[in-house]
Amino acid sequence: MLDRIVRLIPEASKFLTVGAFAYVIDTGLFNLLRYVGDNPILDDKPLTAKVISATAATLFAYFGNKQWTYASRSGRKIPQEIFLFFILNAVAMAIAVLCLFISHYVLQFTSPLADNIAANVIGVGLGTLFRFVTYRRWVFVR
Repeated sequence: MLDRIVRLIPEASKFLTVGAFAYVIDTGLFNLLRYVGDNPILDDKPLTAKVISATAATLFAYFGNKQWTYASRSGRKIPQEIFLFFILNAVAMAIAVLCLFISHYVLQFTSPLADNIAANVIGVGLGTLFRFVTYRRWVFVR
């Protein structure tokens, strides 16, 4: 078991590095759309802002993971790989959006800090765990 964990460290490190850059894109764009300027573009639409920011981050993450993290895994045809990647990312995005929805609309925590914790800490954290497990199992196979 320990041997298996040690073998996962390089792959997990690359995955987390790509994810860190995608996280900056996701969080930065979310906050730009929601809070920057006198009249933010999506001031009153937190779920729309999250979907847009997560989609941009997903595009970056696909290419980063494809070319670096899982470069040695090319067991699927590209169209099938892209389809599975985006389906699984849609599920991970739904996890983050659901966390934001519950926090913002059900619990009525509507401050910028609460929205960021719900969407970009809890939601992205849970989505990241989901992605790591599913990418290596179904998307980037050997």
